Amino acid sequence: MKTLIDRLEGGESLSRGEFKALLSVEEPYLYERARAARDRVYGNKIFMRGLIEFTSHCKNDCYYCGLRRSNKAAQRYRLTKEQILGCCESGYGLGFRTFVLQGGEDAYFDDDRLAEIVSEIRRRYPDCAITLSVGERGYDSYLRLYEAGANRYLLRHETANSDHYGLLHPPELSPENRKKCLRDLKEIGYQTGCGFMIGSPGQTLEHIVEDLAFIKELKPAMVGVGPFLPHSCTPFAREKSGDLQLTLRILAILRLMRPNLLLPATTALGTLCDKGREMGVMAGANVVMPNLSPMDVRKKYMLYDNKIATGSEAAENVADLKKRMLAAGCELVISRGDYIEIQR
Repeated sequence: MKTLIDRLEGGESLSRGEFKALLSVEEPYLYERARAARDRVYGNKIFMRGLIEFTSHCKNDCYYCGLRRSNKAAQRYRLTKEQILGCCESGYGLGFRTFVLQGGEDAYFDDDRLAEIVSEIRRRYPDCAITLSVGERGYDSYLRLYEAGANRYLLRHETANSDHYGLLHPPELSPENRKKCLRDLKEIGYQTGCGFMIGSPGQTLEHIVEDLAFIKELKPAMVGVGPFLPHSCTPFAREKSGDLQLTLRILAILRLMRPNLLLPATTALGTLCDKGREMGVMAGANVVMPNLSPMDVRKKYMLYDNKIATGSEAAENVADLKKRMLAAGCELVISRGDYIEIQR
């Protein structure tokens, strides 16, 4: 197994069978090498992003998501421009230098509204990065938001396998369009992030190997992976959660595949296990995303049941998060934490 890990770290292409072997066996050496690979590029720095969940409205009906349009029990809200700017003001004072605007695919936030918000954040905080995570849009829309001042864009591909994609999404959504959006974002110049859930219904190790191959081909700046967690008001309410150890192995494999990735220890990981984010950092992650949203809406943005929004997950508790990262051997820093390009 060590030979496989060393070959992966050296940039070699592994076979499907070899990837499946890595995914199937718990190997402490994997995490040791992943941490070393991260530290060679970024040091032991953990970059924090201020997450602003600005709308819980969504036109889509994805089978796994608590914000799906068919969920009549979902608590819908939209933040005003002033509320979003207030979140940025609070976050800047707490040391955040990246703001992540995340929301469902909400037609209310058309190009005019969203570009106005982005440009005002850029005007007020020229030293900060602006990340958007608002789903599938057209090329011209992405370009306009980029020109308004957005630097990064997160769009999980969810699964690279077309059949599996159809198990997770309604027919009007296609994996081809999702991948086209990701390529459009890269072409425009965004630091682009993709990602997928670990343990989503119907997922096999073969599907995960396909995801890893897609990521290798796309060469994203960021990859968001976390365990699948069910929501009680979706068709997957009775499905079991994703596996913690498999999630950690995938984080480590991604780090060795692309040492310069910006790789979050996700909220889902912290929801699944109290020490999940620290374990993610020990597996090679280097980003955390505390919640900057107004207190009265944090429990309304429920992608899955029991999503954490308080404690060290809350942006106000940066001191606690710093202690947790120190316990994992890393330093939480005030920085934009930009992607570093390296040759492989």
